[in-house]
Amino acid sequence: MEGNDQGGASAPPSGGVGHPGEAAGAARNGASGTPSVARAAGHGARAFGNSSASHAPPNGRSAAYAALDLGTNNCRLLVARPSPRGFKVIDAFSRIIRLGEGVAASGRLSEEAIERTIEALKVCAAKMLKHRVERAGLIATEACRLAGNAPQFLERVRQETDLEIEIVSREAEARLAVSGCASLIDANCDLVLVFDIGGGSSELIWLDLAGHRHASRCARIDRLEMQECIAAWTSLPVGVVTLAERYNGTFVDARIFEAMVGDVVALLEPFEAEHRLRPRIARTSTHLLGTSGTVTTVAGVHLRLPRYDRNQVDGCWLDVRQARAVSERLLACTHAERVAQPCIGQERADLVLAGCAILEAVLRIWPCERLRVADRGLREGILATLMAEDGVYRTGNRYGKR
Repeated sequence: MEGNDQGGASAPPSGGVGHPGEAAGAARNGASGTPSVARAAGHGARAFGNSSASHAPPNGRSAAYAALDLGTNNCRLLVARPSPRGFKVIDAFSRIIRLGEGVAASGRLSEEAIERTIEALKVCAAKMLKHRVERAGLIATEACRLAGNAPQFLERVRQETDLEIEIVSREAEARLAVSGCASLIDANCDLVLVFDIGGGSSELIWLDLAGHRHASRCARIDRLEMQECIAAWTSLPVGVVTLAERYNGTFVDARIFEAMVGDVVALLEPFEAEHRLRPRIARTSTHLLGTSGTVTTVAGVHLRLPRYDRNQVDGCWLDVRQARAVSERLLACTHAERVAQPCIGQERADLVLAGCAILEAVLRIWPCERLRVADRGLREGILATLMAEDGVYRTGNRYGKR
């Protein structure tokens, strides 16, 4: 499938929760803005910030690019080639590694989590070598931003996998999330809230499309230009893993759920007080766009899918009342009943209600009727940025520029 303005890359879902059946095929802050990701390592891969002419392998095919998102809960890889409609995914990988397990309490990555993660990264390195990746962006997010032993961990990764991964800032993560899901934004709206509920942090980005249309006199806003529409953004130091660990996500009743929601609301209120977005929502056309595994899970449960199906979830619209109904339904379930849900499973049953609590907090701060679901995110944003730097990413009727 194409990673373009009409459709997304064929890949496992993004965000903190994820889904069963994601097959192998399928705290320091960096500089703000788009990250200059460290060398993608051996395998001839080049990284963000090392622009060069359009790459062409000896066999005449366009060069392969890779994007790796090493999150608090998941390790995800996409490998793609430029195409006339954006990029075409040729390989993907997703595995739950729970790298950030216990980091909030200890401030360190555990040896068990490190071992799990390195095994997953070895698979990613093998796929990059197989496809002769020429350019790659390899990023780590909140777990590595928080962990005191992250530099030692990333050095061990470099030695054992030949992959050089850079810890990106929260702002860079937010910008990449916007680029990754931009093709699902309704450009006819005046305001759009893009949010990514991750494992260790949650990014929220408000886009002012009306202002951009007025300035450009053009209704179309492409994937990279969408970053120019950012009116306000914030990164909350809470995600599904950290919130579930704080409240024991295995056994959640209505009281605990409300406590989780209250914690997140308290984090959001200062941001709303500063930017006063709620009054604008009441008088303008607005929609929400969730890029995380939480919202893709909610969509899969709402659709009553017998197994997670990206084609039915990515890009679908939910009425906010439908999303809340799913949260209520899951809250009424036992842990075993959540495990039995085909779009949740054993590995995510203790995380899903934490994600629902973060979503509910967002809805309470910014009442909105329409929610679109994106099964795409950071990796797609990385690929678009890399290809635009090389002048091989087509946006609209032109090639993207850095």
